[in-house]
Amino acid sequence: MAITQDWKIRSRSHACSHTGDKFVDGQQFYTALFSEGKAGELVRKDFSLESWEAVQSELKPFSFWKTTYEAPPPPDAKPEVVEKESAEALLRRLIEEGEPHTENARYILAIMLERKKILRQTDTQFTDDNRLLIYEHSKTGEVFIVLDPQLKLSEVEAVQAQVADLLGGDNKEDEQAATGQQESGQATGDPAEATPVTDESTS
Repeated sequence: MAITQDWKIRSRSHACSHTGDKFVDGQQFYTALFSEGKAGELVRKDFSLESWEAVQSELKPFSFWKTTYEAPPPPDAKPEVVEKESAEALLRRLIEEGEPHTENARYILAIMLERKKILRQTDTQFTDDNRLLIYEHSKTGEVFIVLDPQLKLSEVEAVQAQVADLLGGDNKEDEQAATGQQESGQATGDPAEATPVTDESTS
């Protein structure tokens, strides 16, 4: 199942997938990913707490977690300006393009954004020989899926140089932050040393 190649960033729903009831700002709900069809395409569905309790036993999600709904800004609100090819913009582009040769760069970018609290890891899942890291955007609730390439520390510097080139070479602080997380055991090739999954996530 080539999830990392087929996956595109999915935005959260504004209503429960089961009842159609609209979410309100600050409401807790469950996000679930389901593998559907012969190709195993991942589909996102969002459920109110009440709906999730009612239908959970009938479902077989690939991954799920509890999160909080944030209402979108009003139409007349000034849009937030995203710096061209920032770490977040670059990760979005690379995920949408889905090129296998950018998997290492996507992993480093995800770590950078996690340390900056822009992304939070909600789950870790395994498929075939791959280990997938599932992230949620802290503001928008969008879901990002990044393959863990099991980089060795000796490989990190070369990947960081690639990321620096893609970002224009102006993100030394972020690169050093990523290095610190790598050295703490995030990418030693041992899944047991990975960032722990939250209690609300699947195992």
